[in-house]
Amino acid sequence: MSAPEKTAARENVKGPAPRAGGARIAAAFAAGRREARPLIVPFITAGFPTAGATLPIVRELAAAGADMIEIGMPFSDPLADGPTIQRASEVALRNGTTVANTLERVAALRAEGLALPLVLMGYCNPLYAHGLERFVNDAAAAGVDGMIVADLPPEEADDYLAACGEAGMSATFLVAPNAPDERIRRVDGASTHFSYCVTVTGVTGARHDVERRSIDFLARMRRLASKPFVVGFGVKEPAHVTALGPHADGVVIGSALIDAIEAASGASTLAKGGARSSPMRHARRDAAGGAAAEAGHGELEQRAAAAAAAVIRPLREAADLLANDDATVASEEATDGGGAE
Repeated sequence: MSAPEKTAARENVKGPAPRAGGARIAAAFAAGRREARPLIVPFITAGFPTAGATLPIVRELAAAGADMIEIGMPFSDPLADGPTIQRASEVALRNGTTVANTLERVAALRAEGLALPLVLMGYCNPLYAHGLERFVNDAAAAGVDGMIVADLPPEEADDYLAACGEAGMSATFLVAPNAPDERIRRVDGASTHFSYCVTVTGVTGARHDVERRSIDFLARMRRLASKPFVVGFGVKEPAHVTALGPHADGVVIGSALIDAIEAASGASTLAKGGARSSPMRHARRDAAGGAAAEAGHGELEQRAAAAAAAVIRPLREAADLLANDDATVASEEATDGGGAE
């Protein structure tokens, strides 16, 4: 292929056609549309705060009302992440978390019957070290529904998109608020089921207020994108869901959730040299299921899981209130219309 042909191909990059592997993601967004509310999408780091905490945290997030869960694969140089998730990655790596045992955790959750969509979030380096095509195939076999690779733009993703298409893996790309219209269309076209809107031009981290320019950005996304999109980078509290939810199809909660888990578990001390445990021992224990496995969860994992659920529960309630508000408006409009002559 000539250089001009390669350039043209990059300009018109398209994501893999949706296949069976993305059915859970498609169903989640369809449910959100039916209920007129945004999806609640927690982000956690695999292997944080301990090697054995991932499974109980995911279980509690599901019970608290999460619609889809992002699981971060820890990396030593997480360029898009702020201090909170950087610390979580450091702890997880000290706990022995790898790409391979992250996938084993996903497989254990699927073996338990978890039906929520699970999306992995990570960086190029570990994926290519694992072998790109091998990684995508292994992830699909484990029960992963989709992937977000923070430092991989659509223009450089030909091989990745081809592998995702072959495996039925959903691919999601990031779009920033300063992106021109054509860039938004390109990210939307390359993403399989949804794109990920970054509300700030910086690293991740919880923030206090939703800026007007964030709402304007989401309005531009709604006008230009043909697929659903979620919004993240700074979501912390129910008021953020109330402000952002009407303008997006999902709201991602990351740093605030990690902060809560860290506070409940004392995980910051582990980053300074706490004991290392075997992630595979915990994954095998969790996969065994039953009362014996549940009894084996340590107190720290239980505290971490409870703290995660406590963050998500009020956010889901805020999303449900948006649905109720829409239903009330629709009912009032129907009543007004029925009484007119």
